[in-house]
Amino acid sequence: MAMNALGRHFLVELWEAKNLDQPQIVEEALIEAVRASGGTLLDTKIVPFPNGACSGVAVIAESHMSIHTWPEFGYAAVDLFTCSSAMDPDAGLDVMKKYFEPGQIQVVEVKRGLSP
Repeated sequence: MAMNALGRHFLVELWEAKNLDQPQIVEEALIEAVRASGGTLLDTKIVPFPNGACSGVAVIAESHMSIHTWPEFGYAAVDLFTCSSAMDPDAGLDVMKKYFEPGQIQVVEVKRGLSP
């Protein structure tokens, strides 16, 4: 499949979500989502905050996947940026649904690196 761009950036909003105050679950979800989508995991970093929220990033050979949680609002912002047309973002999203059980999801795809 031709991408017509150097990369694809998926902006995912999870609402009415669970487990957002569990940094170990957030990291597990990131790792499994990367693997399910066909990414090559290089490293992860999770930073917990005093209010129970956390931010995490999975650095992948194809770019990155990140999550920022607001447990008090049941909200998480997830980004998947890939320069590989072989990655399956839907498989990664399915993993996020499994771990966080959101009531609502919004997904926007942005093409990155389009030639002017």
